[in-house]
Amino acid sequence: MLRRGRASLAFGFFAQGVAFALLVTRIPAIQDRYGVSDALLPVFLAAVPVLAGAGSVATEQLVKRVRPSVLLRWSQPVVLLALLGVGAGGHGQVAVLAVALGVFGLAVGALDASMNMLGVSLQRSYGRSIMLGFHAVYSLGAILGASLAWAGAHWHLTLWVSYLPVVAVLLPAALAGSRWYVDGEPVPAVERSAERGTVVFRLLLPLCLVMMFAYIGDSTVSNWSAKYLKDVLGSSEQLATVPYNVYMVTTLVGRALGDLGVRRLGAVAVVRLGAVVAACGFAVVAVAPGAWAGMLGFTLLGLGLCVLVPQTFAAAGRLFPGASDAAVARLNIFNYVGFLVGAPLVGALGDAWSYRGAMLVPMVLVLVTLAYARSFAAQPDRYGGGHERPRTADVGRGSNGL
Repeated sequence: MLRRGRASLAFGFFAQGVAFALLVTRIPAIQDRYGVSDALLPVFLAAVPVLAGAGSVATEQLVKRVRPSVLLRWSQPVVLLALLGVGAGGHGQVAVLAVALGVFGLAVGALDASMNMLGVSLQRSYGRSIMLGFHAVYSLGAILGASLAWAGAHWHLTLWVSYLPVVAVLLPAALAGSRWYVDGEPVPAVERSAERGTVVFRLLLPLCLVMMFAYIGDSTVSNWSAKYLKDVLGSSEQLATVPYNVYMVTTLVGRALGDLGVRRLGAVAVVRLGAVVAACGFAVVAVAPGAWAGMLGFTLLGLGLCVLVPQTFAAAGRLFPGASDAAVARLNIFNYVGFLVGAPLVGALGDAWSYRGAMLVPMVLVLVTLAYARSFAAQPDRYGGGHERPRTADVGRGSNGL
């Protein structure tokens, strides 16, 4: 049961990685297809994370009446169909684009929140770190989606032609896999103290800040790495496309190995190490004398930032075991806050000051994570010494674990 639930949820993360990458990597093509002006484009781009945040807020209320597995089962097809809708319109049909992106944003908020809720509850059932593995599969999907987007652009395929085969494969597969989603075991009454049975925002705030800082760093890489390498470090246009791919690959590698690190060293040590490595990455990028040194910095960024988001979701589940769904939904909002703040912050600082100096700001924000690292510790009433350990019920499962 748990093994199939884990595999089906992993596929959900993978499908979401593919879909999101297909959207964000084809933004220039979307702009050309609909004839969206440069002045109007930022409005459309900002609307998606804003609506996603609204979707995450709505999910917190919906899970009081509907299981997270049900929300995930139906929000994922809506995301995929909305992606197809983005590719269906033609020149001048801005209203079609607005509706498609609006639906995409709302559904993504529900999808991100519900799939991380399931990941947190499954990790509780396993009694050991597995969240990084889910996000590693998401990174793998994003790499595949970006590669498919490159192929579509290379062969001059229309958005509709690029998106239709992907949706035709992923949608029925996601629906089929959703029958095995597992909502997790009920939290024992002994763990439902008055404090942990409801989300106390004061206690959740450190994790919210870490989530926001991580996504400011991530959006800095996704939005500015190519421009930085070309305009600041003097690389060729072709080489300038490489840093984001390197970042995604190292993110995949770091997350694939991260669960083992958490099991051996504990979440606090892994988060601290990730923050230090990410800060070193930003520092290298800021002082890099040339393109290849800059590439090294973006490599370090992928290895460092990759552990922060999955471990932040996992820590919220441990902090509020009696209200983990609500905690994840609220925490997920700061994903979009960081995404909204990161790109314009670096751009404004780069124009007013310098892009090298602008890279120091996310570096400092990531280092602030060190002050909140204790928030990632396992709760002492459930785990020993800050390390997660299997519960008695899990030890006897044998081959049912993955």
